[in-house]
Amino acid sequence: MSFADRLRWLLITSGGLGLSPFAPGTVGTLGGVLLAVVLQALFPDRLILVWSAVAVALFVWGCLQSKFVARTWPREDPGQFVLDEVVGYLVTVITYAALAQQAPGPLAHTAAFFAFRFFDVAKIQPAKKLEDLHGAFGIMADDQVAGLYAGLSIWLVLPLLGW
Repeated sequence: MSFADRLRWLLITSGGLGLSPFAPGTVGTLGGVLLAVVLQALFPDRLILVWSAVAVALFVWGCLQSKFVARTWPREDPGQFVLDEVVGYLVTVITYAALAQQAPGPLAHTAAFFAFRFFDVAKIQPAKKLEDLHGAFGIMADDQVAGLYAGLSIWLVLPLLGW
């Protein structure tokens, strides 16, 4: 495997988290949580901008990986491909932070994780339709809708819980 392919594999599997034998999407989402928290610590004053730039870059790059994914895993949406979960989690916290006009604290990050996983699994339209698109774009797109739903839902629910 070439260096470029190893780098692709590392990003697509979220540092190998997508290789988890149990719930690789859920475990892979932890890579998104880690990335979001590290960026939040490094760039607190430009957080939404930085999260957005990273999310767009990873989304576009991930969509361009169809040939690599087809060559590496013989399935349409392989469980090891968890970059979509990483970007979907970023979309969740971007949405929450933009609406709440504040960075998420530990409880909001926890709520974001569970809300994102719920909406990613539930595949509420149009996420289900987007999942049916061919190649890496289809793998990536549905999770971004799940991230929007999750971010909106925690923005609505957390204040009701006093958070």
